[in-house]
Amino acid sequence: MGEKYSLKNFACSVGLQRFLRVYFLWVGSLFHCLLKSFQTLWLTVRKNILLLSTSRNTQINNTMENVFGNKLVSARKMAGMSLQDLETKLEKIVSRQALHKYEQGKMKPDSPVLIALSNVLNVPVDYFYSVPTVSVELKNVDYRKYSSKISKAEQVAVEEKAKENCERYFELEHLIDPSEKAEYFIYDKVISTADDAEEAAKELRNQWKLGYDPIPDVVEMLEDKGYKVIELDAPEGFDGMKADVDGRKIIVLKKNKKQGEDIVRKRLTALHELAHHSLKFASKLNEKEIEKLCHGFASGVLYPADMARKELSKDRFHFYQNELQLIKERWGISFSAVFARALYLKIITDFIYKRFNVGFKKRGYHNPNAEPGRFMSKERPVRMERMVYVGLSKEILTINEAAYYLGVSAWKFREQLHQIV
Repeated sequence: MGEKYSLKNFACSVGLQRFLRVYFLWVGSLFHCLLKSFQTLWLTVRKNILLLSTSRNTQINNTMENVFGNKLVSARKMAGMSLQDLETKLEKIVSRQALHKYEQGKMKPDSPVLIALSNVLNVPVDYFYSVPTVSVELKNVDYRKYSSKISKAEQVAVEEKAKENCERYFELEHLIDPSEKAEYFIYDKVISTADDAEEAAKELRNQWKLGYDPIPDVVEMLEDKGYKVIELDAPEGFDGMKADVDGRKIIVLKKNKKQGEDIVRKRLTALHELAHHSLKFASKLNEKEIEKLCHGFASGVLYPADMARKELSKDRFHFYQNELQLIKERWGISFSAVFARALYLKIITDFIYKRFNVGFKKRGYHNPNAEPGRFMSKERPVRMERMVYVGLSKEILTINEAAYYLGVSAWKFREQLHQIV
């Protein structure tokens, strides 16, 4: 009985072992098939990743290869030169054909030519190898017409300089102050008349809580509200320009050439470009009429109507230069703009206005910096410069990077850098 029981247990044990062996062989085979499928899938995915990576690297390398060429084109346009002009300025140390090949990325200049290009085009050597991380396209570009009189080549130069400045500005802003929000002036009513422009000027002072006080610094005010104000070394015929870049509002002004330069025209131009950004004009108006309304808006912002009526006084027989100079030095508005305001507000007649203009030109006050009196304000954009110093203080930027964002050479920047603490 015990022997039968033992044989029976043995038979059961052998059967279980065979079952388990077959089971594990089946599981192993299934796992092997799954592993093989996974390996095949991974090899396919990896191959595609490598192909994409190779393609991307090829594109990057192709772009990187012609960094110098693209930057050379930009620098040449900013200088307002053709290839022939550049060849001449370089005193033919390199041919126009070679310059063309540089721009196409087919050739690279040697060190003497690179230094000569840097000197002639007035950019640091490292400019040619800096790769911007921000792509800029200027849209809705508009100049201060009937005032800005520049050639097509000069216009290309101004716009190329504005693009290059915006690239550096936006890249720096992304590093230092990416959360900065704009408080743009929005005015939905359509502007058809001078009275409409005057109402818009009043609304701006109301929205921005300016009251009836003089504006100490127009450029600083615009920067505080989120407008990107850029100064350029621009030709004599240029006054101002506005443009849009990805929802950002850009105002471009001509840089002051020397200290003590009369800046009242610059204040008016900045607000004139603000008008182009903010106001909607009736379709029936021509360009000349629109420019006149922008001028009226800017004057209305600078010198509020109530204050002009109070200070100029309608019941008078004479105007004196001394008085106009005091008004200019308080409100930052030119003699001619004061008289234009007086005419609009019916403080003076057309006859008096014409007599003023004759006397103004006879005295030569229409020439640059000839008008008496100076408004004590810098009217210079400083936000970008401030961000550079913040970046340096937080060690986000190196000195070389800071110099790049300010558009100066590193050695020049080091010379003017003075650390206090």
